[in-house]
Amino acid sequence: MNPVSLLAGIRHPSDIARLDHEQRMALAAELREAIVGTVAANGGHLAPSLGVIELTLGLLSVFNPDQDKIIWDVGHQSYAWKLLTGRAECFATLRTGKGLSGFCNPAESPFDHFGTGHSSTSISAALGMSMARDLAGDNHHVVAVIGDGSLTGGMAFEALNHAGAMKRRLIVVLNDNEMSISENVGALSLFLSRKMSESWARNMRREVGEFLRSIPRIGEEVAGYAVRTHRSLKSLFTPGMLFEAFNFDYIGPVNGHDLPLLEKHLRMAASVDDQPVLLHVLTKKGKGYAPAEADPARFHGIGRFDATTGASPALPVGAPPTYAEVFGRTVCMLAERNSKVIVITAAMAGGTGTEVFRERFPDRFVDVGICEDHAVTFAAGLAKEGYRPFVAIYSTFLQRAYDQVLHDVCLQNLPVTLCIDRAGLVGEDGATHQGLFDLSFLRHIPRMRIVAPRDAAMLQRALCSALYCDGPLAVRYPRGGAAGIPLPDSDPDGIAPLQSGQGELLQQGGEVAVIAVGSCVYPALEAARSLEQDTGFKTTVFDAVWIKPLHGDALCALACSHKALLLVEEHVLAGGFSSAVLELLIDRDIVVPLIRRLGIGDAFVEHDAQRALRSQAELDASGIRKNLEELWAVCAVCAEAS
Repeated sequence: MNPVSLLAGIRHPSDIARLDHEQRMALAAELREAIVGTVAANGGHLAPSLGVIELTLGLLSVFNPDQDKIIWDVGHQSYAWKLLTGRAECFATLRTGKGLSGFCNPAESPFDHFGTGHSSTSISAALGMSMARDLAGDNHHVVAVIGDGSLTGGMAFEALNHAGAMKRRLIVVLNDNEMSISENVGALSLFLSRKMSESWARNMRREVGEFLRSIPRIGEEVAGYAVRTHRSLKSLFTPGMLFEAFNFDYIGPVNGHDLPLLEKHLRMAASVDDQPVLLHVLTKKGKGYAPAEADPARFHGIGRFDATTGASPALPVGAPPTYAEVFGRTVCMLAERNSKVIVITAAMAGGTGTEVFRERFPDRFVDVGICEDHAVTFAAGLAKEGYRPFVAIYSTFLQRAYDQVLHDVCLQNLPVTLCIDRAGLVGEDGATHQGLFDLSFLRHIPRMRIVAPRDAAMLQRALCSALYCDGPLAVRYPRGGAAGIPLPDSDPDGIAPLQSGQGELLQQGGEVAVIAVGSCVYPALEAARSLEQDTGFKTTVFDAVWIKPLHGDALCALACSHKALLLVEEHVLAGGFSSAVLELLIDRDIVVPLIRRLGIGDAFVEHDAQRALRSQAELDASGIRKNLEELWAVCAVCAEAS
C-alpha cells in the first residue's frame, strides 16, 4: 500500500487493526503531516495532538471502536482521533465556522463518546459509563485518556477515589508528557517525573538485582523471585504506589511512541477484569515536529503559522497590546509599589499575561495548576492575612470555582480581585470556551463588585481600583487587542482609580440612547457616529462601566429622557448586564416606551472567528447601527401617530 494513500484508505477506524507495523508507522507520519498543515492554516492545539498519535493508533488497534468507549480528557489532543474516525475529508475545516470542532463533540461523530473542552472530567464520565455498562449487562471496555496536567485537577482524584472504591472494570490511560499548557507544577508532577519513573527506578531494579545475585547459594533463586514480582517492586518505587493506593492495578511507565510495546501493554490493561487499571504512558508533547518539540508551550494552542519554519506571522506595526498583556504590565507596576500584591493563575501563565510577573516577582507569583477552585480559596486565605491577590482566570474556567467565589470570598468580604480574561466571545475554541456566563453567576452574589473596562487605559484604572477595594472585585475584559487610547506612563500614581458605580456619558443625543458595557462600547460609539453622519440622527451613548453596582441615577435619568434604549453586552442576555438594568428600572417604577437588548440568546455559541461571531450576534458596529436605525424608525412612527 502506498504510504501517501494510507489515511485516505481508512474507511472505518477498525481498518487500523489490519495494518502491519510499517504501515502504522507510515500512517503516523501522515497524520502528523495532516495535523501540522491544518493547524498551520487554522490555528489550534498542535503539540498535544502530535504527542498522542501512536497512542491513538494503539487504542484503535487494541480496542473495538464500534463497541468500546474511549473518552479523551479536555479533547485538545483529539486531532488524530478525528482523522481516523471518519473526519479526514473535512479535517481542513477544523475550528472554522460550521466546520469541525477543536474538541470532542458527540454531535459531530458517534466515536466521540463524551463532550469535552474543560479538563479533569474523563475519569468521572468513564466511571459513570462503566456502571451503566454493568447495569445493562454489557461487556465492552471503557477507557479514559487523561493527561498528567489534567490529573492535577481535584475532580480527577475524586473520580479515582470513587473508582477504586467501586472496583468496576475501567481503564485509565495516563498520558504523561510533563506538561499541561505550561510546564506542570505541584507535588504530583514531581511524583510522576521521568527522573523517578525511568532512570531512577531502572537503576534501582538493576542494583537490587545485582545485590540479590551476589548472595551465596540462594542469590539466583531470590533474584528470580524478584523478577517475577517486578510489578510489586515497581509499585513501591514508581508512581504505581499512588495509584495502587486508590485500588487501581498500575501498569507502566511505558514509552508512548513505541507502538508494539504500547499495544502490548494496552492488551495487558484490557485483560484486567476484576478492578480498575491505570496504564502510565510517557509521551513527548509536539512529537515529530521540531518547532513544537522545542517549544511545546507555544504550540499547545497557537494561531496560524508557517508550517515549514514554525514562525508565527509578525504583528502589524503599531498593533495594540492584548488585554492580557496590559493586565500583566499593570500588575507588575502595582507590585513595584505594593509588596502585598500577589498574582495567581491556574496553569495559564502565558495565556493570562502573567509570565512577565513571574519573571519579575517569582516569590509573589503562584501557578496552582488546573485547579481553579483551589486558586480562588487559596487567594481568599492570602487576603485574610492582609495580602492583595489578583487571580487571573479565563471566564470559561472561572465557572468551575463558583462555590469558592460565593462561600470563601464574598461571604467573608475578602479583597480578592478576579481578573476575568477571555470574557465574551472567544472564537475558534467554541462553545466550551466562550466566556458568556460570568456576569450571570457573579452579579447576584452579595458584596461582589463587577467592572468591565472598555479599553486598555480603563483596564489599568480598574486594576488600580482593586487596591482601594475593601471587598471582592471582578474585572472583566475580552480576548484580543486592547482598544482605546495609548497607555499612561508606568507610574501608578498617575493612574486615577475608577469611582465605584460611576458610568460615563460619551455622547449626548436625541430620542434614542445606547447603553453599552465593556467590549461593546467602542462599536456602539462607532455605530452612533456613522448613523449621525449619514442621517443626521444623533444618538446618546453611555458607557455603564460598572455592572455592579450600576450607576443607578444616571441610568434612570437616561431612561426618563429618551423614548428608546438599546442595551448592548457581550454576554448571555439571561441574568447579564441588560437584565440588571431592567431590574433597576422596574424597581424604581420607570417605564420606557421602547427597550431593545443586544447580546447572546438562549443558545450555546459554536466555533467561528471572533469577528464573525460578533457580526452574527449584531454586536459589531454594523449590527448595532442596524438596531439603532430600527429604533429611530419606530420612534418616528410613534411621533407621527401622536
